[in-house]
This record gives sequence, C-alpha cells and structure tokens, in this order.
Amino acid sequence: MTTDLQVLAWALVLAFVQILLPAGARTLQYGLPWNAGPRDEAVPPPNKLAGRLDRAEKNLFETLPLFIGAVLVAHLAGVETGRIALGAWIYFWARVVYVPIYALGIPYVRTLVWIVSIVGLGMVLYAAVAS
Repeated sequence: MTTDLQVLAWALVLAFVQILLPAGARTLQYGLPWNAGPRDEAVPPPNKLAGRLDRAEKNLFETLPLFIGAVLVAHLAGVETGRIALGAWIYFWARVVYVPIYALGIPYVRTLVWIVSIVGLGMVLYAAVAS
C-alpha cells in the first residue's frame, strides 16, 4: 500500500475516533439512560467539552472529503511523490493535534493548526493535479 493510502486509512480512523468523542462526552453529560433511550425529551445544550468535540468533528468532516478525493485522484493517476506523502502526513497530524486544542478551547493556536492542515491538503491537491 502506498504512503498516501496509508495516511488516508489513518485519517478514516481519526474520523471514527472523532465520531466517538462527542458521543462519549454527551453520554457523560446526559447519562447512559439518555444514550440508550429514544431521546424524545428536550435536553439542555451540550456542555463546553461536548460542544467543542462536536464542532471539531464537524470541522474535520468539512475537509475530509477533499482529502479523500485528492489522495484518490493522485493514487488513481499513478502519481506518487514525496510531496503528496508529506502533504498527507501534514494534514493528518495537524488534524490529530486540532482535536485536543479545540477541546481545551485554545484560541488562535487552533486556527494556526487548522491552517497547517489546509496547507497539507493543498500540497496533496497541487501535487495530484500538477503531475
């Protein structure tokens, strides 16, 4: 398996983890009976942690389809360069770092980490279409 596909697989693992994190935080907040029940009753807004984890998940899902597409275009076109692998790893690790920074509510650094992930995504896109 190529490096770009390995990173893509790890990005999908990260996406799965990011689905579980806000779900777990909501369960801690509202309780297991709420999680196992039909959730028909109105609930108070999520606490800060659950809300941040939910927004971090949504943020990942805004760029993940682009990352998947860029990696697949490069792979299907037979383009395999160090720039694609580097961009993919930059995207992935920035997204990993983004989660706790967002969960802790650290401003500005969160935005910088997001920008780094976009740079990594841009590297993959550029290498995929320029080759």
